[in-house]
Amino acid sequence: MSAAPSPHASERQPDPALLRRVALSSLLGTVIEYYDFLLYGTMAALAFGPLFFPGDDPLTGTIAAFGTLAAGYVARPLGGAVFGHFGDRLGRKSMLVLTMVLMGVASFLIGVLPTYETIGVAAPVLLVLFRVVQGLAIGGEWAGATLMVVEHADPRRRGLWSGVMQMGSPLGFLLSTVAVALVSALPREAFLDWGWRLPFLFSAVLLAVGLYVRLSVTESPLFRRSAARDGAGTDGGVPLARVLHRPRTLVLACGVGIGPFALTALISTFMLTYATGIGYTTSQVMTGMVFTSLAGLVAIPLFSALSDRVGRRAVVLGGATGVVVLAFPVYALVDTEKPALLIAGMVLGQLVQSAMYAPLGPLLSELFGTRVRYTGASLGYQLAALVGGGFTPLLAGGLLADRAGSTPLAVLAVGCGLVTALAIRRTAETRGRDLSEEDPPPSRITTAPAVEKGAEA
Repeated sequence: MSAAPSPHASERQPDPALLRRVALSSLLGTVIEYYDFLLYGTMAALAFGPLFFPGDDPLTGTIAAFGTLAAGYVARPLGGAVFGHFGDRLGRKSMLVLTMVLMGVASFLIGVLPTYETIGVAAPVLLVLFRVVQGLAIGGEWAGATLMVVEHADPRRRGLWSGVMQMGSPLGFLLSTVAVALVSALPREAFLDWGWRLPFLFSAVLLAVGLYVRLSVTESPLFRRSAARDGAGTDGGVPLARVLHRPRTLVLACGVGIGPFALTALISTFMLTYATGIGYTTSQVMTGMVFTSLAGLVAIPLFSALSDRVGRRAVVLGGATGVVVLAFPVYALVDTEKPALLIAGMVLGQLVQSAMYAPLGPLLSELFGTRVRYTGASLGYQLAALVGGGFTPLLAGGLLADRAGSTPLAVLAVGCGLVTALAIRRTAETRGRDLSEEDPPPSRITTAPAVEKGAEA
């Protein structure tokens, strides 16, 4: 059962020119954030082990590098809570500018960071520190960018416009993949000496472009109206406390996101380690990653728009079911050691991942009330990223160390898909909810009106 947009919400039609500018700003911001964040994951597989965690066993160094990757994911919920708090009280735009600056500066500093050979143990310590700053920044970026689009958009087309913003994830991944592919084509010694730094230094250029666009957009109209009613957002208590007071919605939001984040880790970040370990070249895997990015670039806006027509739940559940059904066939294609079938398997995995991921923007925005939306959506998304994306490469690395083949990896993907399927079946349909309403009373959580008004704040 889905909700129709309320008359109250549909009366406020957005300015098309303003909405396009907001969508472009959020798209560019998301591209930059994900370029920087995902670039680290690729370099963790290719270079950070020998450069920052040298040792006799290359696999041990790679696992240690993935540990720093997880540190960024651990920081994401903290960033979501901090930036969500101030985003709910001071505004979306100011937090988005701050998160972009933090991400760009941290990435640039990684690009100029001396290695273990030069400064010893300080090198991995600083690498972890900069990765944590990246995690804090992206923890506040996604929800703010999503809310700027969703809170400006027509209720009947939130999925479509959110899909435009979420194209930033595959675009950022594609950009980072191309950058790594270019520098990894260098001789191995040159790549490890200076080539790996170039994509991180390029972050400074992206930061300048992103700030120019982001500073030109206006604050969310829903936030402005809410702040005017509540005295600049000072009424209603601490947003984090309000979200944690009724944790059911937060738990469901996190559960829905675990599947897509885990699958992203398995078919992108960890695929480099697994596929090269069974005989593929780095170039072949990077080609597969380019194709998966292109597939996501097409699939995400399509699935997002579809969620406006059939509901958020149906699209996410379809993707989760696809993971359960296709996980073993995907790894069977990868295990053939044929590059064309590797690409086919990775693209197939990306398609079902996109179905789970695409509706998350409008879904999480519609689950929470106006006064806590930034905090709630941030925490739900970033906790899912921590569990699904942060720990999956570590767990997968441990499974790979046992030389158990791809079967445990497929089982891991199936398990995470089942978590998403269970969570979305327990979540009320939110499509068309009037976002201008304040926090729904607790009695709506488990009763029929929850389908029309969303879950609790």
